[in-house]
Amino acid sequence: MTPTPTPQADARADIEPGAAPGELRCSGGWVLHALTALERRVAALPAAHERELRVDASAVTAMDTSGAWLLVRTLRALEARGAAVRLEGLRPEFDALVKLIAARVRAEGPVQARPTGLLERVGRSAWEETVSAFGLLAFVGEGALALARALADPRRIRWRPILYNIQTAGFEALPITGLLSFLMGIVIAYQGATQLERFGANIYVVDLVGLSMARELSPLITAIIVAGRSGSAYAAQIGTMKVTEEIDALRTIGVGPLDLLVLPKVIALMIALPLLTVYTDVMGVFGGMVMAEPKLGISFGTFVERLGYAVSLSSYLIGIGKAPVFAVIIALVGCYQGFQVTGSAESVGRRTTVSVVQSIFLVILVDALFSVVFNWLKL
Repeated sequence: MTPTPTPQADARADIEPGAAPGELRCSGGWVLHALTALERRVAALPAAHERELRVDASAVTAMDTSGAWLLVRTLRALEARGAAVRLEGLRPEFDALVKLIAARVRAEGPVQARPTGLLERVGRSAWEETVSAFGLLAFVGEGALALARALADPRRIRWRPILYNIQTAGFEALPITGLLSFLMGIVIAYQGATQLERFGANIYVVDLVGLSMARELSPLITAIIVAGRSGSAYAAQIGTMKVTEEIDALRTIGVGPLDLLVLPKVIALMIALPLLTVYTDVMGVFGGMVMAEPKLGISFGTFVERLGYAVSLSSYLIGIGKAPVFAVIIALVGCYQGFQVTGSAESVGRRTTVSVVQSIFLVILVDALFSVVFNWLKL
């Protein structure tokens, strides 16, 4: 049997000017289903110019949280106009509810935007970067555990994604990395030749080009190009999969996202980046050779002969040894930022940009740390 509505609940909620000046009368059931009509009545109230207003709520027959909230908001809006508002006649149980809502809800009004100070902006940025750093550190730990599980059980390693990522991050990056390294070798040889020619030390342009490219510039330039090319692709791919809920689908069917999406990228980049570095070493030295002959009269044969004395095996291996470290940084940062995407295309773009900036920053920072350590070790 359907319960019969009580007269209290069916009473029409209303607020209107009273018979006396400076008086408002509230009546009926101030409940949720009457809220829309009540808000229209409140908005239609004429502007009161009295300094004191008396709100008579003795005719209110029912009230819930929504009605109490609207009554509190109305009273505060009247007070904001400069009037002294006095609420009378409300039942004790309704009055207790109104007081509870008034204590919990902030007064409404235009929000005054407070300008953010420099110290506050710096503090917020520092806190956000600290949280992001700890999140990245936790992600590195999870990746290390996934790698340990894969090495303990090689059947977990997915070779097809690894080969695919070697192709996209390594083989397809050969043209751009080779061209930029070749041009960088030309620039270094030209700038060095201008200075060395003054002192008759033309042959030392080989030392300049060979050492700078093999030890520092080739691994660094290659890592920066790969960070902008492949690191951003990793973030965009994983971020798009998260937006389309494919990551959740993988977890549902029991496939670990780290095993499928992160480890193949890390392993592939650790293989591809050292090979790219060797390739850029050759192209950079070739660029220096091309510039050294017309500028300083050093033939290709002389250049290659001097290169064997200028670049030691340790210097060459130091440059190659940096590449796997840079590869791990680029892959993990790109994948981590992809997992931080929060359900929108805008978030994908923002996280992709952040991944490139963070990867390049960390690569340069680690390269500087390498320089300090190698100097301390006298390498």
